[in-house]
Parts: sequence; structure tokens; C-alpha cells
Amino acid sequence: MKLQGLGVAMITPFHADGKVDFPAVQRMVEHLATGGCDFLVVLGTTAETPTLRPEEQRRVVDFVVEVNAKRMPLVVGVSGNNTLELCDRIRTWDREGIDAFLVASPAYNKPSQLGIVKHFTAVADAAPKPIVLYNVPGRTASNMTAATTLELAQHDNVCGVKEASGDLGQIGMILAQRPEGFAVWSGDDALAMPTVAMGAEGVISVMGNAYPAEMSRMIQQAAFGQIQEAQQTHQALSPIMDLLFAEGNPVGVKVALKHLGMCEAHVRMPLVEGSKDLTDKLYKAIADLQVTSR
Repeated sequence: MKLQGLGVAMITPFHADGKVDFPAVQRMVEHLATGGCDFLVVLGTTAETPTLRPEEQRRVVDFVVEVNAKRMPLVVGVSGNNTLELCDRIRTWDREGIDAFLVASPAYNKPSQLGIVKHFTAVADAAPKPIVLYNVPGRTASNMTAATTLELAQHDNVCGVKEASGDLGQIGMILAQRPEGFAVWSGDDALAMPTVAMGAEGVISVMGNAYPAEMSRMIQQAAFGQIQEAQQTHQALSPIMDLLFAEGNPVGVKVALKHLGMCEAHVRMPLVEGSKDLTDKLYKAIADLQVTSR
């Protein structure tokens, strides 16, 4: 398993009636497989996983496994704030076609750092595949410190961390002290370029749903030390990056994907579809990017 470069936190497309749009799921997998994506992440935050029933989650994963046909490594998001229930659930996952699990730090409970260590240790012990830690304090209300991440990095079944703390100092400490084989991925599109330039393996991206080739180019430029080129690519993408999160994720990226003909912009409550103001701004930013890319 090589999870390096551009990972995409894939959306879940919906029909107007709220049902999963499986033909659009297939289009998305093909779009990413041929567009520069290095590995897929399904059932993450961007997939609106909290609104998917357990049977829908399983159907989405099974369908992506079939369509992907082992072309890209596949990471599946399996998270929860009830440690024992999460351990039971992760044990039952059919591992066929799955390379790793993405597990977010517990939300709402606000555990101590020791509690976070015990939670992830129990999940890593139970998981039938390696787990990727996910630190996203903006959603969980607690930060997993660098020291905690480095302690968990010693576990044989923990393969890396998706770091979305927004703290480059914290990320730098993890990169400087991590054990061999422990990977770091940026969890923020806006910080992907500097994070990779500091030595991270890549990014798990939202914007990559719409622009895998451009995001992949930026990551490769940063990884190979082409910093000026990476900065230029980042600057070209930045106006769209900012808009994608203006009304919540994945509201913005679904608006962009509708414009690109990949899927409709439907989301499930409590999210609501992008406003006309956001749509107009995104369409202008997309047009400006197309002009810049010529």
C-alpha cells in the first residue's frame, strides 16, 4: 500500500429525492482514476457520512470497490465517539478491496490526550486493516497534539495521520519526530502546498474532487522542490479553494462539480444546497481558472 500524493475525500452524489446517485458515483471514480488522483477516501466528512444510513454506507463502499477495480488504493472512513461500539463496528467491515481506515478523533466527548490515546489504541487493536488518524479540531472540538500523534505512531497498525489542525508548527513537529514509515497528509487544501514542502506525503483533498489534475500537479511540484511553480499553482487554485468552504463542505464542491457536469449539487440536511451568490462566485472563479490554465 502506497498512500502518497493526492488523496481525494470523495463526495457522495445524490438525486433530487435524496437517494444515492450511483451512476454519478461511477463517473466520479472514473474522473478521479484518470485525472491524477493517487488514492481514494470514501465515507469521510466530504461524503456526508453522518447522513448516510449504515446500509447506504456499505453499498457505497461495495460499489466503489467494484468500480475502482484496485486501480487506486482505497481508504474508508469509520469514526465514532463511542470507543467500544466503534471497535465492534470496525471488526465487522469486510476488508476486501479496502487498504486502510480513516478514523477521526472522537467528537463531542472532548477527551483528554490520554483518552485520545486509549481510544485510538483500542481501535487500532481491533481494526483488520491499518488506520489513518484524523485530527480535525474544527469538527471534534479537541486537538490531538503532536505528542499524542507521535505516541500513537508507535502502534504497528497506525500508518499515518491526516492533519487538519491548521497549525504548521504542530505539523512540523510531527514531521521532524515521526518514526520511519509513519505518513503525514495535509487535511487542508489551503495548507497542502506548504505541508508537502515541509516533507509530508501529500494531501487528502476536497478540491481534488473537481480538479484532481491541478491538485496533483501542485503536490508533485511541492514534493520535488519546485516551490515557485507550486506557489503559482496554489495561487491559481486559491480563489476556488476559499469558496468551496464558504457555506459548508461539501456544499461548495458539489456546486463546482455540477458546473463541470459530474453530478447534481444536492446535499442532505442539515446541509442545504449552495446559494445563488455562492454559485455565481464559484462559476466566475472557475471561468477565471480556465483562462489562467490556457
